Amino acid sequence: MGQAIRGREAGVRRRVVVTGIGLVSPLGIGLDAAWAAAAAGRSAAAPITLFDAEESGLGTHFACEVPGFEPTDHIDRRQARRMDRHAQLAVAAARLAVDHAALRIEDEPDRIGALVASGIGGVQTFYEQSVVLRERGADRVSPLFVPMMIANMAAAQVSMTLGVKGPLSCTVTACASANHALGDAADMIRLGRAEVMLAGGSEAAVCPIGLAGFNSMKALSTRNDDPAAASRPFDVGRDGFVMGEAGAVLVLEELQHALARGAEPLVELAGYGLSGDAHHLTEPDPTGEGPARAMVMAIEDAGLTPEDVDYVNAHGTSTPVGDVAEVRVLQRALGADKAARTMVSSTKSMHGHCLGAAGGIEAALTAMAVREGLVPPTINLDRVDPECAGVDHVAGTARRAEVRVALSNGFGFGGHNATVAITRYEDGR
Repeated sequence: MGQAIRGREAGVRRRVVVTGIGLVSPLGIGLDAAWAAAAAGRSAAAPITLFDAEESGLGTHFACEVPGFEPTDHIDRRQARRMDRHAQLAVAAARLAVDHAALRIEDEPDRIGALVASGIGGVQTFYEQSVVLRERGADRVSPLFVPMMIANMAAAQVSMTLGVKGPLSCTVTACASANHALGDAADMIRLGRAEVMLAGGSEAAVCPIGLAGFNSMKALSTRNDDPAAASRPFDVGRDGFVMGEAGAVLVLEELQHALARGAEPLVELAGYGLSGDAHHLTEPDPTGEGPARAMVMAIEDAGLTPEDVDYVNAHGTSTPVGDVAEVRVLQRALGADKAARTMVSSTKSMHGHCLGAAGGIEAALTAMAVREGLVPPTINLDRVDPECAGVDHVAGTARRAEVRVALSNGFGFGGHNATVAITRYEDGR
């Protein structure tokens, strides 16, 4: 009947820890560089270099690009040419994560899986090949168009390039995609379907059609004269989000498996919650009921209470409607009194909104906040919007504080909500 699922024990919940983190992000390539930038409160927003934004007639001329990314530093040249940029970012991040975890995939490839999300997938390839179709004709469209464009190819390329043969999947839930990937991957480990999962997200939508779409929705900031100050979640002067790109992969591992091979658990992914709004294509439910249910589910899944939560890495995109709605969500999930005493920040103020990869970066930075006892700030938060008051905003500079329990939120178009609970690793918990 096929291979048996290993590792299930009646009445025993398999614990999932993070043993490696790989980031290819606007804040830097590699965990150390990205964390240093986040801790220092540095903005990654700058004029776009990947194409001529002004010539394209776009309303926004800046974004948060990955600085100095060279695919062939991480991927064979021939392979790299057969990947869209979102897949390149994913493979590079996965390699960094595997190296950080000192994981030997070849020892048990069928027990190691990959769940790498993307909200849009190969939109750059789609755009480029649509231009080829229009200008050069159908017979000149690349035979690699479809396998480079489809969103699951980030996960597929991670599997093929690294030799991962366990559970392989891709979540596509807009800006909640990577949070769903992390939670679903943790569940696969708890179910015994895998011992290790490479989980996270990738996105590379900094291209003319990507920005044009969000510009037409009035979702992007147009602060072209001061890109570094453009992403300002919860601030009274916010005018939209800043587009970002990234690959972010975490090595999730069953605790006993990690300990047996001598790996160091960095933090524990202790809880996961998800829900739907059933409300609107793009706007959040103003009551906050759906996202609050996801947060409460994650807290309860971790065996905790709202009073245990020290820090929330908010979805906080810097949009007028979304930020107000999220504060309402936090108050509903935690209770107004507890929300007022809970540290909250949005790291999107620094790395921009990386869409389907956002939850991966934010989970990584949240893990570091727990591990290092340092909460990264919401930069550019000069004046809190009165409608965004009611939480303890970590504004401007990082705050040294004990963080034992943290939540990371991800909310996507269509009403997709996902929260992961990350806790300090404690033996015998």
